[in-house]
Amino acid sequence: MRKDKKFTLLFEEVGIKDVALVGGKNASLGEMIRELGVQGIRVPTGFVVTAEAYRHFLHETGLQKKIKDTLQGLDTKNIRDLASRGRIIRDAIIKTEMPEEIQKEILEAYAKFSKKFSKGKTDSVDVAVRSSATAEDLPGASFAGEHETYLNIRGGEEVLRAVRAAMASLFNDRAISYRVDKGFDHFKVALSVGVQKMVRSDKGCSGVMFTLDTESGFKDVVLINGAWGLGELIVQGEVTPDEFLVFKPT
Repeated sequence: MRKDKKFTLLFEEVGIKDVALVGGKNASLGEMIRELGVQGIRVPTGFVVTAEAYRHFLHETGLQKKIKDTLQGLDTKNIRDLASRGRIIRDAIIKTEMPEEIQKEILEAYAKFSKKFSKGKTDSVDVAVRSSATAEDLPGASFAGEHETYLNIRGGEEVLRAVRAAMASLFNDRAISYRVDKGFDHFKVALSVGVQKMVRSDKGCSGVMFTLDTESGFKDVVLINGAWGLGELIVQGEVTPDEFLVFKPT
């Protein structure tokens, strides 16, 4: 089967050229795993639920029409109306069962992955379920941070539930409003989902690294924000991290 028609792919099978298929985040993770793994840099692996799976899910279940009808005539300045319509759409996506062919591929991918890390058990590895939109970092628009991540997910049924919830987050109130304000068609942006091995953050720390100074644009430093525990706490601004500026030339 052609790569662009599959519902799941291993991270090792995708790279930076696959943004249209797996979104910006998953494409970058795949590139890092392929290119940096051989240099001894350990990037947690896993598998990807593709944007093709998302489109197939919406089309086959009639969700696409429901979403279109629900958003008809939306005024994003009416916050209460926006919240009401967004909730209707998210609930519909979360409560609708995926077509059997998608469920089968996801459960098989998770079982194989779990077996690899859980001494032969097929339903017991902890994973992070992460959203990856096909339009995350475009000139004049950045969708990064608009969609949801779910941590410490375990078991095939829980993975399926988290994948649907991640897909539903494409219709968060702020994401709907952002697309309307930026002039993006809601159905030109699709959502891929990364299912990635959880790392024991209680054994160390996590954080975010930028390859330049984000405030000045100065290129000769690396900026690191780090804290004990889960990186999501830093990304969501729930903790004040330690900050390190590393001068590249030295």
